[in-house]
Amino acid sequence: MASVRLRDTTIYGLRIPFVESFTHGTKSRRASDALVVRLTTDEGVSGYGEGIARPYVTGESVDSVVGQIRGAIWPAIRDVELTNDDDLDALAVASKLLPSSDPDSEDEASGIIYHGAARCAVELALLDLLTRMHGKSVATCMPPCTQKLRYSGVIGMVSPRAAAEQATKMNAVGLDEFKVKVGDDAGLDRLVAIRNVVGDDASIRVDANGVWSFEQAVEQITKMAAFGIDMCEEPLGRQGVNVLPDLAGCVPVPLLLDESLVTEADARALVEMDSQQLRFNLRVSKCGGLGPCLALAEIARDHGLSFVIGCQVGETSLLSAAGRHLAAFLDDHLHLEGSFGTFLLSEDIATPEVQFGPGGLGPLLNGPGLGVSIVEERLESLATFQETLR
Repeated sequence: MASVRLRDTTIYGLRIPFVESFTHGTKSRRASDALVVRLTTDEGVSGYGEGIARPYVTGESVDSVVGQIRGAIWPAIRDVELTNDDDLDALAVASKLLPSSDPDSEDEASGIIYHGAARCAVELALLDLLTRMHGKSVATCMPPCTQKLRYSGVIGMVSPRAAAEQATKMNAVGLDEFKVKVGDDAGLDRLVAIRNVVGDDASIRVDANGVWSFEQAVEQITKMAAFGIDMCEEPLGRQGVNVLPDLAGCVPVPLLLDESLVTEADARALVEMDSQQLRFNLRVSKCGGLGPCLALAEIARDHGLSFVIGCQVGETSLLSAAGRHLAAFLDDHLHLEGSFGTFLLSEDIATPEVQFGPGGLGPLLNGPGLGVSIVEERLESLATFQETLR
């Protein structure tokens, strides 16, 4: 049975300007700061993956992601033989090869909770590579359980008037699910303005990005519930995890956990709270890739909890493709975010562009690997740095 080895990996740091800035409770962004990893075999076959560091979520930075790949992940996979086997389970192989993403004592001292973005970028590159070697799609590892994917519109911290205008445009092309960023003084007014233009039948959820105190969360969620929100995402942040059951008992809508749900340990601690009012937000980069997302979904299902599939603001079509494969496989997700493509980015690095269309609908991806091809010229031109490891 033939085998190949990895020849090198190249890490690209990107900066892609946004069409317009995007603001939520803890950050305002004008550009993407995605990291792309390319793995290449000694036969010249390449696979690509993407991760996005979020210091306020996992404690990761661009520098820490590069350092983790350089110092821990690449040394662990560099000399491994990759079997050229048509029956290869690429997801199982990637999960077996990758080292632990838990932080060591030095990482913890610097505030790192989990090396999710680093693991995600390399896991996706491995999956893309291993499936491309056989002309197969990542969907062979995660067979679609639905043919129909519907994305939500997301509205940031803009003025109530601007929010109403954005919602009107989205609604006009058939979007009827919306996530609204709140947590500032205009949050309630923003929600009301959107509800007034999309009508009572549209699904709206709010996201505070962990900026509220317990008392503020009770007050704001109760007020917002009067305008028909489906759930509130991350009202308290990681520092408020221990009082989530108390909060869930004080408000009339479920609580969706994002920044406070990063690892399997987080998930197990949450389900031990025995509250059916909690929901999980699975984001591919935050959670460390597709494998960890599947593990978190299984924990949620085993305890009767629902989940949403989220995204990273500023992700390219490469990471969006991974999210689409995950959503097609986990067809019992409540809501789906992402696939904004050049709705948000001034330029993308992959083709075909992974972007939702009218009605928020996104087609399944069936091409080799993750289903997209990297345009090398764009990748090179948008990279602020690159580093090759051998």
